[in-house]
Amino acid sequence: MEQNKFNYAKLIPVLLAFFAMGFVDLVGIATNYVKLDLKLSDTVANMLPSMVFFWFLIFSVPSGMLMNRIGRRNTVLVSLIVTTVSLLMPLVCPYNMVWMIISFSLLGIGNAIMQTSINPLVSNLVSGKHLASTMTFGQFVKAIASFIAPILAGWAAVQFDDWKMLFPIFMAVSVIAVIALGATHIEESRSETTSFGQCFRLLGDKLVLLSFLGIMCHVGIDVGTNVTAPKVLMERLGFTLAEAGFATSVYFLFRTIGCFSGSFILSKVSAKLFFVISTLCMVLGMAGLLFANSVEMIYICVALIGFGNSNIFPIIVSQAMLRLPEQKNAVSGLMIMGLFGGTIFPLVMGYASDSMGSQIGAVAVMLVGVVYLVFFGTKVKK
Repeated sequence: MEQNKFNYAKLIPVLLAFFAMGFVDLVGIATNYVKLDLKLSDTVANMLPSMVFFWFLIFSVPSGMLMNRIGRRNTVLVSLIVTTVSLLMPLVCPYNMVWMIISFSLLGIGNAIMQTSINPLVSNLVSGKHLASTMTFGQFVKAIASFIAPILAGWAAVQFDDWKMLFPIFMAVSVIAVIALGATHIEESRSETTSFGQCFRLLGDKLVLLSFLGIMCHVGIDVGTNVTAPKVLMERLGFTLAEAGFATSVYFLFRTIGCFSGSFILSKVSAKLFFVISTLCMVLGMAGLLFANSVEMIYICVALIGFGNSNIFPIIVSQAMLRLPEQKNAVSGLMIMGLFGGTIFPLVMGYASDSMGSQIGAVAVMLVGVVYLVFFGTKVKK
């Protein structure tokens, strides 16, 4: 019993790392501020979230290999250090597109390493029936950081006339997480090495391939809504960016609610039914976002998308792992690589909105991703 309590006490620094993992979602509101400050087009500005998620393609499998060499705790520590450096750069480097791309690239690299290593680290502290709920709670903690990022940016813009003041606040938390986790000893079990070849061969399985594409659509919708919702308010209602940034908080508020309630809902209903309900919420929200022209309707649409998209990732990943239970490590690495969709969607959305001269183009691109998830729902097992 004492060992159990001790392990749970050790979860505190790990949960701080989950919170730091949510810092990646500041890229949405930051993209809007950088676009405004540097007078960029949507196509150019959307390179920022694209560069964040590009590194999931490159670093997910190598992170697994690093984890086998130096251990899970040390790999999470590496990710936190990289995250800290990325948050420091906007404070000490010139404020231009090149340095922001470098900063956001480091943020993406740190996040890719963390996403790959933090759940295996949790499995060294919590086991059995408590593992899934603990991981879900970690996602809830991550969502809190995602939720407060646009609020902090708006507050900093008003109070200090500099939205970038959110960076030292998040950096301080990241430093605390490094110190706390560095001071915590965790007994680890080693797992088998996962290679690029092992991961890519799994795409030959139809369900794994469909799951990989589903993850790409999930994160594309996530990042896309994060970036586009404020632009819709500015375009249709003439909001300032500080006012419009609250739309991103609405998205993450309902995503946070969805993460917290998801574990309870999934214990009562089948994964297939909940996936169908989730995608229906997104269809209604995205279709409404095409035409909504009042602040109330836009917020309702964004809330529906946030709640609907909150549990798509764990359901898809669990489906893929159940398909090939003997290759969970390789499947997990491949699914994390699917977060690369956060690179593709913003680029296509930026081009579509610039071509149409309206955010309708960006919303239409995301709607395509939602339609794919509706299709994937037919493949989800009960």
